Parts: sequence; C-alpha cells; structure tokens
Amino acid sequence: MALCLGQVFSKDKTFRPRKRFEPGTQRFELYKKAQASLKSGLDLRKVVQLPEGENINDWIAVHVVDFFNRINLIYGTVSEYCTERTCPIMSGGLRYEYRWQDGDDYKKPTKLPALKYMNLLMDWIESLINNEDIFPTRVFLSPRTSSRCAKRS
Repeated sequence: MALCLGQVFSKDKTFRPRKRFEPGTQRFELYKKAQASLKSGLDLRKVVQLPEGENINDWIAVHVVDFFNRINLIYGTVSEYCTERTCPIMSGGLRYEYRWQDGDDYKKPTKLPALKYMNLLMDWIESLINNEDIFPTRVFLSPRTSSRCAKRS
C-alpha cells in the first residue's frame, strides 16, 4: 500500500504540512522555549507558564499552532481508515453527533460524514491560523534586542 509523494502531498489529501514559525521572529524564539521546556521533563504547570517578559498573545499563538500540528498528525493517520461508508457521521460516542455550520456553504447545522467534517474543520482552523489579523507572524526581533527581553509594542 505504498503511496507516491504526489499522492501524499496532494491538496486533495488530508495530510497538511506543518505550520512553521519564521526564524528571527519573536514567535520562533517562543516556540524554541516551549519545545525546550517540554523536553526537559518539568512540571506541566511550569511548562505552560508564560515566560517572564513575554507577550501572552504570542505565547498562546505558539501553543495553538503547535497543538494544530499535533492534531493534524493524529488526524492524518486516522483519516486513512475513515471513509464515508465506515464513518458516516461525525460523533463523540453514542450520545453526541457533530454537525457542520459555517454560515457560507452550510448555513444550517448539517450532518456530514466524519471525514468531510474533519476536512472542513481542519481547513477552517488553518484559515484562522493563516489570518494575519488573528495570528500576526511578521513580528521580528530587532538586532539590538535579545529574544528574552523583546516585547511587542
């Protein structure tokens, strides 16, 4: 069941490339701090705690993107086995059924196969992450300012 690279990286497939922070930006420096703290085996409360002198919005944005990347990897492995026939509804167990509504293509909550629902959800999240008004990415550190002391104005 080998796939060629064209199939794996096709826009029609569920695999999405990881979102990356541009080197030299404040978010990239925060990402490196977050990764280092996660690998150090520290107490979870300390790992997610805002580093001193950093902007809370940037810290949250870094973790949102990292969470999206991790969920995307899990989704990519599960989606291979979930088809419209095997997963006809998006559910959370027997008690919960999720319906899609976006106000554009789906004006009312609509029952969808799980794969379609997840594709729409991941596209929607990715569009939010890529929206510069919500997650600005062009915040660069000045050459004179260290990443530890950098602050957004």
